[in-house]
Amino acid sequence: MTAPPSQLRRLQEGWRIQVRVLHALMIRELNTRFGRANLGFLWIMVEPLLFAGLVAIVWRLMKGPEEHGIGIVAFVVTGYIPITLFRHGIARSVMLFTANGSLMYHRQIKILDFIFVRFFIEMLGGMMAYVFIAAVLILFDQFPVPQNIGLLISGWLLYALFSFSICLIVAPLSEMSEVIEKFVPVVTYIMIPLSGLFTMAAWLTPAMREYLLLSPFVNAMEMMRKGIWGDDITAYYNIWNPLGCSMVAAVIGLSLCRSVRRKLVVE
Repeated sequence: MTAPPSQLRRLQEGWRIQVRVLHALMIRELNTRFGRANLGFLWIMVEPLLFAGLVAIVWRLMKGPEEHGIGIVAFVVTGYIPITLFRHGIARSVMLFTANGSLMYHRQIKILDFIFVRFFIEMLGGMMAYVFIAAVLILFDQFPVPQNIGLLISGWLLYALFSFSICLIVAPLSEMSEVIEKFVPVVTYIMIPLSGLFTMAAWLTPAMREYLLLSPFVNAMEMMRKGIWGDDITAYYNIWNPLGCSMVAAVIGLSLCRSVRRKLVVE
């Protein structure tokens, strides 16, 4: 059973309006954060590149060229760029509605638009940094050519999906209590051992591995690294873990966003 033509036209018009709103908010956000001078919006790529590059250099000096038969530089880069996406996305979600309260007069703009735009910018920057640094390292034989691009992209999207669902929770909670703003930096540091950043599940004992694989981040990270190194490594992951956790977190976040919107004072 198909929808009536009039209903389809309304849906199409609503979609076009939504796309224009998101596009306008994205341009505004980029101009506000980076301006038009120097590198401008390219800083969204430079920031994660700097973090990942510096940490990779430190690990290379401390641990040598390889870890468990894997190039240490590539290993650190593949872990640190995704974690940068999560940390920056969460940080940009704090007190987000208050900062954009003046735009709430426009009925076409929803509070979810603010969260999506800021996270999408961070995700775009992370993707650009990932591709750029991988291409450069491949030229210097410091990064393998990915053996399974589909698995790599799937892992990245699952990682981003769960990160975004957490942003949906953090954004409204930070409006409810200023304490959240103080705890966010601490929490993002505490979760690093649970992110799969500096280790792989195969390197752990079966008992430790079982606990670590409860983390959605670890499952997505294992997928990405399996997509890169393929049969050269052993990876453990379950795609339903990050998918299920993302759905639960998204439902909680959307409920909190709806509750906050009712109480939000538009200035």
